[in-house]
Amino acid sequence: MQQKIIVLDRDGVINEDSDAYIKSPDEWHPVPGSLEAIARLKKAGWLVAVATNQSGVRRGYYDRATLSAMHLKLQALLAEQGAKVDWINFSPYVGDDQTPCRKPSTGMLQAIENRFGVSLEGCPMVGDTLADMNVALAKNMQPYLVRSGKGERTLATQDPVLEGIPVYDNLLAAVEAILQ
Repeated sequence: MQQKIIVLDRDGVINEDSDAYIKSPDEWHPVPGSLEAIARLKKAGWLVAVATNQSGVRRGYYDRATLSAMHLKLQALLAEQGAKVDWINFSPYVGDDQTPCRKPSTGMLQAIENRFGVSLEGCPMVGDTLADMNVALAKNMQPYLVRSGKGERTLATQDPVLEGIPVYDNLLAAVEAILQ
């Protein structure tokens, strides 16, 4: 049997988001319940991968070392719960760069497939933006939208792509549904 794998967006799903960007580990705070959600996934035998657009690097708001420090904080907080994220893939580019690795392009998801030797088809992806939903659909994944982060703003667009996509308050609620 193929190992179960889930892909999570970072900002707004795992950690609180800000229109001013999360620029340091001190500004990085988990969404309530998100660490518990990841710990539950790990205890249930899932691989947890993160696919996150991090244009703040390209914009000069923070560097790769600072981004790494944010991810180390995430992993340290998860370690306290006996859990971890198996792989974090990020795109440092802005939309104008027209790069295949920035969501909604599928490059980051392809890299996750390559890294773990799996197909993501049918696997869950949890995000808070249209880019997250579009990339999940482009890879034939099952998207889940959370209201945390930019989720409410995404819902307010009433974009037709959202039709039929399950919506949950946050990552913990989505994971509880996925694990049932």
